[in-house]
Amino acid sequence: MEWKLELVIVPVSDVDRAKSFYMEKAGFGLDVDHRAGEDFRVVQLTPPGSACSITLMRNDAAGSVQGLHLVVNDIEAALAELVKRGADPSAIFHFDAGGQQPGPDPERGDHGSFLSFSDPDGNGWLVQEARRTSS
Repeated sequence: MEWKLELVIVPVSDVDRAKSFYMEKAGFGLDVDHRAGEDFRVVQLTPPGSACSITLMRNDAAGSVQGLHLVVNDIEAALAELVKRGADPSAIFHFDAGGQQPGPDPERGDHGSFLSFSDPDGNGWLVQEARRTSS
C-alpha cells in the first residue's frame, strides 16, 4: 500500500492576498479556485514539479505553519528566482558546528543548503537543495 502526501492546508487571513503571493512571488500554479456560498472557498496551488499541493484556507491560525520544505536541485537558481519574483527570501545557509552558518554547504551535499521565505501571514518555508536526481 502506498501512502502519498498530496495536500497540505495553509491557514491564511486573506485568501486573495495569499493566492497572489503564492502565484506571483513563489511561482506556484493555480489548480482550483472554487467558491460555494459566501463563506466557503477552496484555493489549491502546486509548486512547479511537485506531487503535493497546498490549499489556502481562511483561518484564525493564519501564519502558524512553519517548516514546510520545498526541494530544488539548484539552491542558487531558486534564490535568484525568488528574489526576481519579490518573495524576499533569506540568504543561503547551511548547518555546521552546531548552528546555522552563512552560504551553501561547502561540500554541496544533498540536503545541506537552505534558504527560507514566508508568506504575508508568516507561514514559513524552507527551500532545501538536493542535487541528486530522482530514480
